[in-house]
Amino acid sequence: MLVAICTDIHGNRHAFEAVIAAAETAGAEEMWCLGDLVGYGAEPDACVALADERCSIVLAGNHDLAVTGALSLEDFSRGAALAARWTQDTISKDTMAWLSELEAAGESQGYGLFHASPRDPIWEYVLSGLTAELCFDSTDFRVSFIGHSHVALSFTRMEGEPATGTTRREGTELDISASEWLINPGSTGQPRDGDPRAAWLLLDTEQQTVSYRRSEYDIAGAQAAIRAARLPDSLAERLQYGQ
Repeated sequence: MLVAICTDIHGNRHAFEAVIAAAETAGAEEMWCLGDLVGYGAEPDACVALADERCSIVLAGNHDLAVTGALSLEDFSRGAALAARWTQDTISKDTMAWLSELEAAGESQGYGLFHASPRDPIWEYVLSGLTAELCFDSTDFRVSFIGHSHVALSFTRMEGEPATGTTRREGTELDISASEWLINPGSTGQPRDGDPRAAWLLLDTEQQTVSYRRSEYDIAGAQAAIRAARLPDSLAERLQYGQ
């Protein structure tokens, strides 16, 4: 089965629609979202509606949990907290109820699914070999998919060896049939790895391979929506730089 995996949409409808279209073209039979449908971007209702329609699995991210009130906004940066308050005031009751039902961790097809990490599904950034090592030790899943860091990357650990990892670019294909893996598709709605295109993964569950993908989208349209909502301009500006 071919599965499209995305994460960190952050209210960016234009990016999400581009990834959905690209996933369909690639033959994806399912789509999994690892969380943060809302936050930062200006079209949260539209993103939740798309996820409800297109995704068979959706996790809760820390920004989703902030909007529903499950997490304190004091734990967020100024820009993130402002966007969360705006989202709380803007989204429909149905969207709020839908978000409130999500969990930060799950599993499917034998894979672990976590918004942040197996060790801490809500908050932990997996950006070093040491953190990856601790995560491998904390889960029974041989392969886990994670988000949260907004950086496309992967970590692996072969038996008897320490965990190693690297960032990943479009077109990289991984054979995940052996060893342990932590795999991050990168952010769909707010990439922070220098590539502004929407990031996602294509998982082949039969061949046990993963392919890193990027999709062009209407960045100007997403920026215009943020500015029209009078959210911090920095949230719009950063989209064109992938930062």
